Amino acid sequence: MNEFFRQLKIQRWDDHRYYHHSRINQTLHLISAISFLVAYALLFVDPAVAALVAWLVSMTTRQSGHFFFEPLGYDEVNQATQEHKEEIKVGYNLRRKMVLLAIWAGAPIALWIDPGFMGLLEPAASWQGFARNTGMLWLFIGVGGLLFRTVHLFFIKGVLDGLVWMTKILTDPFHDIYLYHKAPLALMRGELIEERGHLGPVA
Repeated sequence: MNEFFRQLKIQRWDDHRYYHHSRINQTLHLISAISFLVAYALLFVDPAVAALVAWLVSMTTRQSGHFFFEPLGYDEVNQATQEHKEEIKVGYNLRRKMVLLAIWAGAPIALWIDPGFMGLLEPAASWQGFARNTGMLWLFIGVGGLLFRTVHLFFIKGVLDGLVWMTKILTDPFHDIYLYHKAPLALMRGELIEERGHLGPVA
């Protein structure tokens, strides 16, 4: 268990130091984290609505921070190119995220073409029903994406790395609130990029 938590600490630290320099990105991650916690709570009440909140609010704020506001050039602090960071990324790098987001965006179109989605869902009789079915389909995509990458990591890195990454993803909302709760204040002070010294690996 000590090694598990050490690896979790390393993955969290590498994610922060490589991919969260922008205060706008950090602020969007804070919004995302709070809405993800709302979605977690809604899972026990209404899974379809939980998925709608998770994808429409949590994921859009989270990923827009990465795609539009995070610096993509050479990382002077970590002495790493963007290409290197993308290559060593444990979870979903920007290319994999684009594939996942394309599947997410295409899901309502597939549902409109086949309202029952190959018999897995009850065809909707209204726009509200269509929205709920979309939410359920997005829930399947979210869970499937998490499990697919976890099992993929089992084969390319090892079972421990896969389980650590899955744990990191599921607990990211709690950790992001802890890390980035001061980001909006820093942003209001005009700090667009977090000031950092040399950020080495976790011991």
